[in-house]
Amino acid sequence: MALTGIQIFKLLPKTNCKECGFPTCLAFAMQLAMGKTELALCPYVSEEAKDQLQEASAPPIRPITIGMGAAAFKTGGETVMFRHEKTFENQPGLALRITDAMDEGEGDARVEKMKTLQYERVGLLLRPDVVAVKETRGDPKKFADLVQKVHQRNGYALILMSDLLGAGLTICGAARPLIYAATKENADDVAKLAKEHKCPVAARAESLEELAALTDRLSGLGIKDIVLDSGSRTSRRALEDQIIIRRSALVGKFKPLGFLTITLPCEMMDDPMKETLIASTFVAKYAGIIVLSNFEGHSLFPLLLERMNIYTDPQRPMATEEGIYEIGGPDENAPVLITSNFSLTYFIVSGEIETSRVSSHLLVKDTEGLSVMTAWAAGKFVAEEIGPFVTKCGIGDRVKHHHLIIPGYAAQISGELEEELPGWTIEIGPREASHIPAYLKQWNP
Repeated sequence: MALTGIQIFKLLPKTNCKECGFPTCLAFAMQLAMGKTELALCPYVSEEAKDQLQEASAPPIRPITIGMGAAAFKTGGETVMFRHEKTFENQPGLALRITDAMDEGEGDARVEKMKTLQYERVGLLLRPDVVAVKETRGDPKKFADLVQKVHQRNGYALILMSDLLGAGLTICGAARPLIYAATKENADDVAKLAKEHKCPVAARAESLEELAALTDRLSGLGIKDIVLDSGSRTSRRALEDQIIIRRSALVGKFKPLGFLTITLPCEMMDDPMKETLIASTFVAKYAGIIVLSNFEGHSLFPLLLERMNIYTDPQRPMATEEGIYEIGGPDENAPVLITSNFSLTYFIVSGEIETSRVSSHLLVKDTEGLSVMTAWAAGKFVAEEIGPFVTKCGIGDRVKHHHLIIPGYAAQISGELEEELPGWTIEIGPREASHIPAYLKQWNP
């Protein structure tokens, strides 16, 4: 039976160290009781207490890591139905399917495509995460050869989709692939392979009732890391299953469905764009892994962007690290600009500086991820904060001139900033980032 917040609190060290991210041990205990955080965040809890708190601290949807090292991909661990309640924890994996029915050139091209379809946005690298290697020919050697080729050249987490799992696991078992799939007919054999290679298992059934019985069986065989495939191959039925599974785990506390899910739009639709549309619904509700038949830039990028937007913590602004950023190889005569560390602000401003082709120093002041105007209103982008930062960051030693360009929206702080920075001339830049190129091209200290 789950423990109450007070019962959990009695087992915690009661140091109020705040290292878990909560102000007190009691606050941490209450979140544990609601399944909204993990016990692992407490660095001082005793081993004895860990054993007693295991049930209360485990997320209702078990987190799973597929792959090892740099290729490792973690998903699951969700604690809420809706993002605004707290946040979604681990974004779903977008998987590319490669089959042994493809000719060698097509398979190679898809592996290379995984490496090229990557995008940088607001400081984050957006990219697919998983390769699903599917056996269709019933030939163990052909399947093993394909797994070998993908494993050697890939660098991504793997899913082995086959009735010949043993052939694939001899090649990449140590890389901790997801093995797909255990059914009521082969559960014992798949569980044996999973335990031998320490791999997570996908469980596939034709109904949620059958799926729950199958996960109970796998758990009884010692398999803890399980991924659910409800067997639905229409978009409507699959979406309904995702919602029922999530609600059963979070609201109903139904442990047999307390696992992340895998969906296969690649088996629901032949039209690539319709397949992408179906995948977009599963990004939002509530797949852990989404397998697609192919990746193209015009279809993959919107999915990556949707995933980033949904899985960004709404309570934590995206921030860039404070410091001096050199854009275009500036020298000692280059202009010096300053802005806040809200990631979107930084990337817009730096992008406009690059567009101007005027090499510049861009100072980024820590404003706790707030934009310029919001940070000014909150007292975080004001003269008494900016002055010490400019002095300590060392920009004065990098340039001959002492001219600092501030955002036009912060013009009101210019006089106070000149008092904080004696010897510096404060210049008021454009109010809109789009006017920065024209301003810099005419700038002369």
